[in-house]
Amino acid sequence: MIEKQLDIATRDGATTTFITHPERDGPHPVILFYMDAPAIREELRDMARRLASVGYYVMLPNLYYRSGVMELGSLTGPDAEALRARMFGYMNSLTIPLIMSDTEGLLAYADADPAAAKGPIGAVGYCMSGQYAINAATHFPRVAAAASIYGVRLLTDAADSPHLAGSKTKAELYFGCAEIDHWAPLEMLPPLRAALAEAKATAEVELYPGVEHGFAFPQRAAYNRDAAERHWERLFALFRRRLG
Repeated sequence: MIEKQLDIATRDGATTTFITHPERDGPHPVILFYMDAPAIREELRDMARRLASVGYYVMLPNLYYRSGVMELGSLTGPDAEALRARMFGYMNSLTIPLIMSDTEGLLAYADADPAAAKGPIGAVGYCMSGQYAINAATHFPRVAAAASIYGVRLLTDAADSPHLAGSKTKAELYFGCAEIDHWAPLEMLPPLRAALAEAKATAEVELYPGVEHGFAFPQRAAYNRDAAERHWERLFALFRRRLG
């Protein structure tokens, strides 16, 4: 596997981005991997590596670069409360337009890299970034598959609310939702499904029963192996169908 970490130019500066892809048989389809609220860490790099190992060029950008932050450290211990407060501040400083602007820079870099294929691309976002992955599909026609894993803010009054994405993209959309999730309560699912159905979108909203927000992260207390492996199976199948 090839790995590199470098700064990629954006309209607002540069985002430090971890990139990994197989050494052979390239170029490989691009997958945008949008981080969750606790920021960049080895846990996410390992997940990017797992995606890349089955044949993809995976880009994991630092979305907090405007705040001068990349790794927050552990959210447990005596400083956890203060660190979580900072984390929510960083998270709330982001918007869909900002992340779509960053995505332009990421794709420009990938277009110039011979290791990255020029065809359809995928996107996946966890927690705060589920909305960004889905919006990548509505903003960039090359995005052929997008997945939100226990994404938040999927149903808002804004014009770019993810639940409205079905009428704005031909991409296949996947929403993996935890049953126990106060950040994305179950009441959100019926209107989300209804909006996607009305738009005749190629989309699935799947409930993961009995598990909590964060179930796919191996280092989280909420980690559930069976649910995490199911989410990997869903992602691999989605990207295989749409990206090859």
